[in-house]
Amino acid sequence: MTGMTGMTRMVGMTKGAAAELSAELRGFKEVQRLAYACAEAVAAQLKPGVTEREAARMQRVWLRERGVRDWFHLPFAWFGDRTAFVNFRVPLQFFPTDRRLEPGMPFILDMAPVHKGCTADIGYSGSLGLNPVQDKLLADLEAHRELILREVRERRPLREIYEDVDRLMVRQGYANRHRAYPFGVIAHKVDRVKERAWSPHLFGFGTQSLKGLAGDALRGHRDGWSPLWSPYRFSDHPPRPGLWAVEPHLGFRGTGAKFEEILVVTDSRDPEQSAFWLDDDLPHVRRWAEDR
Repeated sequence: MTGMTGMTRMVGMTKGAAAELSAELRGFKEVQRLAYACAEAVAAQLKPGVTEREAARMQRVWLRERGVRDWFHLPFAWFGDRTAFVNFRVPLQFFPTDRRLEPGMPFILDMAPVHKGCTADIGYSGSLGLNPVQDKLLADLEAHRELILREVRERRPLREIYEDVDRLMVRQGYANRHRAYPFGVIAHKVDRVKERAWSPHLFGFGTQSLKGLAGDALRGHRDGWSPLWSPYRFSDHPPRPGLWAVEPHLGFRGTGAKFEEILVVTDSRDPEQSAFWLDDDLPHVRRWAEDR
């Protein structure tokens, strides 16, 4: 993963200039759209009896056929109450299992491909047939996307924004399920990854991406910031310029739903240009527009 110098120059542009001039942002947008296209294609092929392992493999195959050779992390799939991380206590429980999909069952597909040096990390929620509970969760996630953007533009400390997301979930009657992730993160930074002919992975995570995240963590510790957005003291700082993969995850009685997408944070003094979602043409955003 490259250092932050080039990325900081890029995110210092205005939103319009970045959209027009930055091949770097376009690259991240393209790989994020590729990942969501994969999620929609795989979701359309799911049927009763498919296992989480098979769904994860379908994502890997689809992306490899389109040139993906490296990963921030390999694809995940969660079915049924595993979408809400019920009784998850150790990291190994996140990996795909032989749980089989059944009619009406919710699912989440999660993948983080690296393509042409750019990283995406996305989450796609759906169900095999009707699931009114998950439909409600998905609808209520819209308020979290709005809250996160608004408070990042206000330069609120990440830890405070996390707490406000928590409070919104409580008002909605839901449980915070991203707290079950390692370090309880709601987001993490992403950056460019150096392309290599051979890209090994460790425990499902690309070694190049892990090396870059570890480098950011060391620099951040020295300078008073963290590449992990968590409820803990190391996230008690304003949003750091760069790209953040953000994933609010709601749970209710064994059903979970989330989205995950890239938030661009810049050093602009203009509030609207200081932070923006990389792409507003994504499945969950289109769904909210259609509902309205």
